[in-house]
Amino acid sequence: MKNIVIYSKDYCPYCNDAKRLFKSRGWSFTDIEVGYDTALFSEMVNRAGRRSVPQIFSDGVHIGGFDDLEKYLGAAKPQLSTA
Repeated sequence: MKNIVIYSKDYCPYCNDAKRLFKSRGWSFTDIEVGYDTALFSEMVNRAGRRSVPQIFSDGVHIGGFDDLEKYLGAAKPQLSTA
């Protein structure tokens, strides 16, 4: 099973859509809330190189935001998780 991490803000509709997608597929993930924690937000920016949320990683590989996730899942690549 792959390790999925999402940096999100609780009031972000794209973040919530990504989390709903993961849950609908039965995929476990780690949600890192960056909306109220500047240190975690800085960690996300350093790791992803982007300031927007969500930022999604699979086994440490940066997937990107929600639009990037949709493209990733639509491409001929392995799925994020089998669980």
